[in-house]
Amino acid sequence: MSIYITGDTHGMVDWEKLNTRKLPDQKHMDPGRDFLIVAGDFAGVWDGGDYDAYVQKVYNKRKFTTLFIDGNHENHDLLDKYPVEEWNGGKVHKISDHIIHLMRGQVFEIDGIKFFTMGGAESTDKDLRKEGESWWAREMPSDEEYEEALRNLEVVNFKVDIVITHCAPEGYIGNHLAGKVIRSRNRLTEFFDSLITEHGLEFNHWYFGHYHRDLDWDRFSLVFGRVLPLV
Repeated sequence: MSIYITGDTHGMVDWEKLNTRKLPDQKHMDPGRDFLIVAGDFAGVWDGGDYDAYVQKVYNKRKFTTLFIDGNHENHDLLDKYPVEEWNGGKVHKISDHIIHLMRGQVFEIDGIKFFTMGGAESTDKDLRKEGESWWAREMPSDEEYEEALRNLEVVNFKVDIVITHCAPEGYIGNHLAGKVIRSRNRLTEFFDSLITEHGLEFNHWYFGHYHRDLDWDRFSLVFGRVLPLV
């Protein structure tokens, strides 16, 4: 089994990182046992029409199963229409046999590795988008999703191996990305801070996308153009 992680793919816009030249290992992968995780802004569920059909067809032909958390640039209304299923201990939307949306506030166990997933982020370009067509209010978690995240983490005593989010904890943005990215302090980035400072969340590594850069600090990694092996 192998697991890889990458950042935003934005439908077809930024998916060239997944070609066989940049990810040659996929030639020997198997969707029944190997996974690629997209850390938000997958955007393969976008218009409910021909665009989605083409994007999903391409992913379904790949030699791995694609797992993704949602970012801010997703059609959340369409995602919410999929039935909720349970997969490896957490809630998912199964887009197809080989494309799975890992829902917010969930803990999954894959081959003995515990993952905490919390999608969502706040768009900084909402004024350039149209609600219901290119921007959706559900980009940010609901009260219930924050509560569910805390409940699920409590079950595992706030101990996981890997955290996957779209945006970063507020403290890490302020320390490492201040002045480098356009963003706003918000409830979600502060919630991530509180998991560490108030709840003592233990983890081996935290991966996030959103900021369109590739950087590493201690146990945190910002991924965009890279495809990193986890297992």
